[in-house]
Amino acid sequence: MVAVMTGFARTLRAAGVPADHERTQNFLRALSHLDAARPDDAYWAGRFTLCASADDLPRYDRVFRAYFGGLRAGRAKPAAITVVRHTAALAGDRGESGDGPVPAATASAVEVLRNRDVARMTGAELAEVHRLLALLRTGREQRRSRRFQPSHRGRLDSRATIREALRRGGETARLRYRTHRTRPRRVVLLVDVSGSMTPYADTLLRLGHALVRSEPRATEVFSTGTRLTRLTAELRHRDPATAMNAVSRAIPDWSGGTRLGEELRRFLSLNDAGGAVVVIASDGWERGDVSLLGAEMARLSRTAHRVIWVNPHKGQKGYQPLTAGMRVALPYVDDFVAGHSLAAFEELARLLGGANA
Repeated sequence: MVAVMTGFARTLRAAGVPADHERTQNFLRALSHLDAARPDDAYWAGRFTLCASADDLPRYDRVFRAYFGGLRAGRAKPAAITVVRHTAALAGDRGESGDGPVPAATASAVEVLRNRDVARMTGAELAEVHRLLALLRTGREQRRSRRFQPSHRGRLDSRATIREALRRGGETARLRYRTHRTRPRRVVLLVDVSGSMTPYADTLLRLGHALVRSEPRATEVFSTGTRLTRLTAELRHRDPATAMNAVSRAIPDWSGGTRLGEELRRFLSLNDAGGAVVVIASDGWERGDVSLLGAEMARLSRTAHRVIWVNPHKGQKGYQPLTAGMRVALPYVDDFVAGHSLAAFEELARLLGGANA
């Protein structure tokens, strides 16, 4: 039922209703106190939590009728006929009409979609994955700042203690303490947009959009290929489609070659990677000087807090990192992960939140 209702919220968002992550969570919390199988309860819970203004109501009504198979509030029980058509079609089950109640297939279909290689998806499945990525909210590993904040314990704050005593006529009533503030650790994402990465580059850039939306002040995104292009400003657009259109116009070397060593050297000469988590999304097909890539990876590992390499082919059974680029880079990589599916992107999000590989 959670998958069904979050799918409804995503469809509303695609139709222009601002059903963002926070509103979706409020919708699910409201349904937990109601009978989600009753159309009245589902309709009004969504109307009160997912709509922001009166202008959203006509679109909400149209999407509700279309998504739940023509059902309206006040009718009889919708049962599980509702969303099986939606998820089954996305999973590629074209042989089934989806008109019968098959509630058990819903969860398995969603799970298949999460683990399917994006390079082998249909257009509808890929669109659904892109909608899920737009809703992805990534945690971020925290680092200690040089600034301090008041605290109940920690280091004695002598200045605050003296000020407090002066306000009380020189009598020290209580000691004041301070501790270091924490800030989200910066993440830098380098996405290979060369020809060999064409089936995955668009989805990886949409992941970059989700990262920028989650922590706009602590995220940088670049494309690499035959030249280095900064994409952070383009990815700050709230709407994923608008952001990706801006990215398409900004990247001059789509589906070109790969000179990752040269681009990494340029990145390190122009940007400070100190203390950041650097994520390189590439299949390692280096067309330039492989020894240069090894030298720059060694330099990066000495500067960055953590280096994560995302290779879409790692998710394939029997994969071995045999390309020259991967062989020279792996000794300097902290985490080597797959990047071929929604489940792999969720795992990467957990790594960025501070989880161990």
